[in-house]
Amino acid sequence: MWAYESVFYQFYPLGLANVPFENDGILRHGILNIIDWIPHLQKLGITAVYFSPVFESDTHGYNTRDYQKIDTRLGTNDDFREVCDKLHAAGIKIILDGVFNHVGRGFFGFLDVLKNRESSAYKDWFHIDFGGNDAYNDGLWYEGWEGNYDLVKLNLRNDAVKNYLLESVKQWIDLYGIDGLRLDVAYMVDRDFLKHLRWQTSQWKEDFFLLGEILGGDYKQIVNDEMCHSATNYECFKGIYSALNSDNLFEIIHSLKRQFGPEEWTLYKGMHHVSFVDNHDVTRIASNLNKPEHLKLAYAIMFTMPGIPMVYYGSEWGFKANKSEGDPALRPAFDAPSWNELTDHIAALSKAFKENKALQYGDFDVPLLENKHCVYQRRYEDERIIVAINSEENEFVAHFDAQAGRAIDLISGEEIDFGGGLRIPPYTAYVLKPF
Repeated sequence: MWAYESVFYQFYPLGLANVPFENDGILRHGILNIIDWIPHLQKLGITAVYFSPVFESDTHGYNTRDYQKIDTRLGTNDDFREVCDKLHAAGIKIILDGVFNHVGRGFFGFLDVLKNRESSAYKDWFHIDFGGNDAYNDGLWYEGWEGNYDLVKLNLRNDAVKNYLLESVKQWIDLYGIDGLRLDVAYMVDRDFLKHLRWQTSQWKEDFFLLGEILGGDYKQIVNDEMCHSATNYECFKGIYSALNSDNLFEIIHSLKRQFGPEEWTLYKGMHHVSFVDNHDVTRIASNLNKPEHLKLAYAIMFTMPGIPMVYYGSEWGFKANKSEGDPALRPAFDAPSWNELTDHIAALSKAFKENKALQYGDFDVPLLENKHCVYQRRYEDERIIVAINSEENEFVAHFDAQAGRAIDLISGEEIDFGGGLRIPPYTAYVLKPF
């Protein structure tokens, strides 16, 4: 699967284009600005872009009005096709947000229900009680997503709903050539619908990739041969920044061993979940870490742990924003991308990931672990990568069975000698390829 060898990049287009929060119906063309970012993506080593919602919605994109129309605030279907064509020409694959659990109150089918009630052809597209009432005083009750009644839950057991959604996905493949979907709140989406989606998309496009959003629990409930190929690794997202902030690398390493370690009881050995340090729903990593010196270490862990690395736009140069400031703060507009020392670091990690099968497919074992220091290895066939982390302000000498005398650091290009132990400077991550 191509995705397992890719470096992902997430855009939140409605934020990047700086559009009004409420859909005012005025046509703009901000989605075309993505084209100007392509050289930046290529320099960073990105091979797949995940777009948060781009289809017509009430406000933030996850309350869809029309799955077959690009949001007016972003541009037209032709605009987005131009963006996708340019990305594909640059060798970058495209993942769209599949928001199939719920729609917005402005969704055409729900508007018809509000108007025609029991006579609406769409009344069975939702979970509705015409004898009740809702917070909007519509004179009917409907199921919203987790009590959010601006998000109207779809009835994914209804054939007309399933056909409409699958028809929309087919249109996205035909018009935009998309290569996969990130499934919003996949942990809540009807399992039979997920199975149908997996089978149908595989018929339309070989190696079509399905990434399921899941916040906790057993990822295998949606990641298997019948549903999604991958899941969002929220456990390790939390583990990375928490371990660094608490000077306790045991936390993240325990999670990685639990998920991918050599033991028979390991949960997800051989799976490729998406690794990230932030996204559109959480505090930016530069704001989440207590020490700025830990920022490069967080990315080093994210890129070298088992999984598919994904970078959130703006975080590659250290943009800060806290969830407490509200979602719009996490999803800003930028006139143009920036580049600095952190971006150089991430570009080097991206190159290392793409060029080494051990980082894409290798197993995971840990020859050294202390509160502020760790060494772990990734092995695949005859290839081996050693990752060494020193999260403190002092140099650390790591003594372990390196099974090598020298190595090249894939981040700096420096040759490293293991004689007398591996000397790791303060706040440093090494990604070492022995020779």
